Amino acid sequence: MAYAHTLAGNPHWLPANSPSVLKHVPGSRGLPFVGNTFAVLKDPIAFTNKMVAKHGPVYRNRTFGGDSVVLLGPEANELVLFDKDKNFSSEQGWGPILNLVFPRGLMLMDFDKHRADRKALSVAFKPEPMRHYAAELNAGIAAQVGDWAGRPMPFYAAIKALSLDLAATSFLGVPLGPEASRINQAFVDEVQASVSPIRTPVPGTPMRRGVKARDYLVDYFTREIPARRDGDGQDFFSQFCRATDDAGQPLPADAIVDHMNFLMMAAHDTITSSATSLVMLLGRHTEWQDRLREEVLSLGSNDGGVPYEQLDRLVETEWAFKEALRLMPPVPSIPRRALRDFTFGGYHIPAGTHVGVNPGYTHRMPEHWPDPERFDPMRFSPEASKGRHRFAWVPFGGGAHMCIGLHFATMQIRILMAQLLSRYRIELAPGAGKDWQIFPIPKPRDGLPVTFKPL
Repeated sequence: MAYAHTLAGNPHWLPANSPSVLKHVPGSRGLPFVGNTFAVLKDPIAFTNKMVAKHGPVYRNRTFGGDSVVLLGPEANELVLFDKDKNFSSEQGWGPILNLVFPRGLMLMDFDKHRADRKALSVAFKPEPMRHYAAELNAGIAAQVGDWAGRPMPFYAAIKALSLDLAATSFLGVPLGPEASRINQAFVDEVQASVSPIRTPVPGTPMRRGVKARDYLVDYFTREIPARRDGDGQDFFSQFCRATDDAGQPLPADAIVDHMNFLMMAAHDTITSSATSLVMLLGRHTEWQDRLREEVLSLGSNDGGVPYEQLDRLVETEWAFKEALRLMPPVPSIPRRALRDFTFGGYHIPAGTHVGVNPGYTHRMPEHWPDPERFDPMRFSPEASKGRHRFAWVPFGGGAHMCIGLHFATMQIRILMAQLLSRYRIELAPGAGKDWQIFPIPKPRDGLPVTFKPL
């Protein structure tokens, strides 16, 4: 990764540190030029376990051309994510990875600027808009899952297509058609660019496609903003266009563009991943599939839909979703950059250091999650949760940067499960989902072959 190029384009960022300032921290810089990038991309869980076994829960690493210090465990998560001293920059952490395609998105903002924009954007997640989204999700999911009966299919591709279509309607208010398809493909290209080993937009590379996709989306959003400001649409985009800051002023057009570009990506890809892992786990654990079906049917719906007012009754469905997120968090690691010196785990870490916390590792620590590889939604019952470190489960991040769309994601998964389980029994192909690609966002390498057998 071209850290120097990224820093040069952001003059308020701290200058790059020499690798020598971290030589007292145990770890590995890996191979020349590429560091440990390919080892991490190949099997991040195995790589992390190897590093912990050799160096402990604080270690030095180099990926994508940059040196960082990895901090593991709930205490590390609390230090970095809760960040009570405002010492860890999300902008300078995510920036080297995302700035070329997702600049100035909400996750790439810090402190007062982040707080102000998050407050303005939160209007789109209030009860009335959420009630509207619930109706849209019920209708959109029902229209597509009704065609999934009885035929083997790769679930990941199917739910990705569905999530993109739902994003086009709920987030953008765009009817399905050629424009929605082009918008959806642009987001796919941006995500692939975010983890491209080639970090400059050379023709023919994923980064080039991602940059061109961003140009298209910027043009699309910019053209649409005036009409959305004057309209009364209930989709996310229209809500953002009418949002105002603390002074009562509308958000600038370029800010709306950047936030929409980022939030659309964050929403559909993370929901695709988490829905896939949950379906896989329910296919493997039919006793829980039956248990959640009973909960869904107890609502008494005739069509599998779940009105907004009844979503909270799907308690065990939410526990199962949380357990799927524990086993397969859609954001496996979270980067930050230290703005001042700090100490953790007995190590002095200088200002300017890129640091990372790892939800995927924390979620499998046996001292917090007994028998951690076992799927057990009851871990999230009030009784089992009592006394657990509040940063032992962080799939949505934490602190000021807690995912703004977490309630929307939970709502979409509840509605999806209600629509599926009220119609079908989930049956996996033998060995389905055995091997997953973890970065940039987890997905099964085999696409998760599944059959939905009508009840």
